Amino acid sequence: MTGKKKEEFERVKKTVEAHGTFSEEEAEIKAKSPEKISKEIMDAEVEEEIIDVVKDVPKVAERRRRPGEKTREEIVLGWVPKTKLGQEVKDNKITNIDEILDKDKKILEEEIVDKLLGVKADLMSIGQSKGKFGGGKRRAWRQTQRKTKEGNVPTFSTMAVVGDENGHVGIGTGKAKETLPARDKAIRQAKLNIIKITRMCADFDCACSDPHTVPFKVEGKAGSVRVTLIPAAQGTGLVVANELKKVLKLAGIKDVRSRTSGRARTTFNLVKACIDALSKTNRGSKK
Repeated sequence: MTGKKKEEFERVKKTVEAHGTFSEEEAEIKAKSPEKISKEIMDAEVEEEIIDVVKDVPKVAERRRRPGEKTREEIVLGWVPKTKLGQEVKDNKITNIDEILDKDKKILEEEIVDKLLGVKADLMSIGQSKGKFGGGKRRAWRQTQRKTKEGNVPTFSTMAVVGDENGHVGIGTGKAKETLPARDKAIRQAKLNIIKITRMCADFDCACSDPHTVPFKVEGKAGSVRVTLIPAAQGTGLVVANELKKVLKLAGIKDVRSRTSGRARTTFNLVKACIDALSKTNRGSKK
């Protein structure tokens, strides 16, 4: 083998190793059994899909958490209680949040809710982005400005809702000079304002044992807004405004009808009226 041929052979060999292709001899052998090759290719594709799915799971979880943000377990472990109620929860003397809510005790530490409940959070669309002729998409941040000698000072406010999708829900508002601190304030306030609601199957056209709707017709109000929640049969879904769907879903209600009146475009009052209606579901259970 001459020098040129040897260099070409080495170059082809490196290319085959890099791309995973076959040599001429191996290709001839593989060509005699095409069914076997097809099966190998299909198995390899399935394995790649499984690996991709497994790789994507932790990436999604990491993307939702900010850099340096602590997990729920880390927050609870590093928690130093400042109230008597918090110390009792920390010492496992209270293991159920209903023991606190049924006695109307005031929750002053958000870690109490973090320890006793695995809550999820969502933001209400109370703001509006800039658009032509005053139009724009709804967004979670409502921006206001204060005129000063130094210039315009912007402030961001937001509204959050938390719940465990099992009969506990709360709302809160937050305001700050940046968006993320405002969100953190709103979520903290929502945890401190968490309430317990009553759910059952109460529709005349449904006889299941699953607590999927409100126990009876309830009405809540806030400002000029009135929200009436009406029991619905299983499978009806949430026949309510889009923002109220977030609240009812986190509260654990799957089927309900609603009727609203007043200036329902004011999201603040709309959500507050819904929470007021949900709080009235407990009047039948309290003595």
